[in-house]
Amino acid sequence: MKFIVSEVQTTVEGTVAILNHTKDTRNEADSTYYSILASAAISQLPSHGAIMYTNEGGYIMGQAYTHAQPEPEPEPEPSPEPETV
Repeated sequence: MKFIVSEVQTTVEGTVAILNHTKDTRNEADSTYYSILASAAISQLPSHGAIMYTNEGGYIMGQAYTHAQPEPEPEPEPSPEPETV
């Protein structure tokens, strides 16, 4: 049996990237999984996480971090034209 760790990243634009890592042992898979989560915890991406499962389709665990994104700057209100008399 092989173990697969998928790193899932979502950008501000909404693009999703999935990077797969195949490992021979559970210890190697755990190491990769927790390394990804350590990076995801401090990531600037809106969503960043990892999923671990087997090549036989068995789900083991998964976790993702959702990070608040800065609000866009509001558009300044146009100043009224001065009245001419």
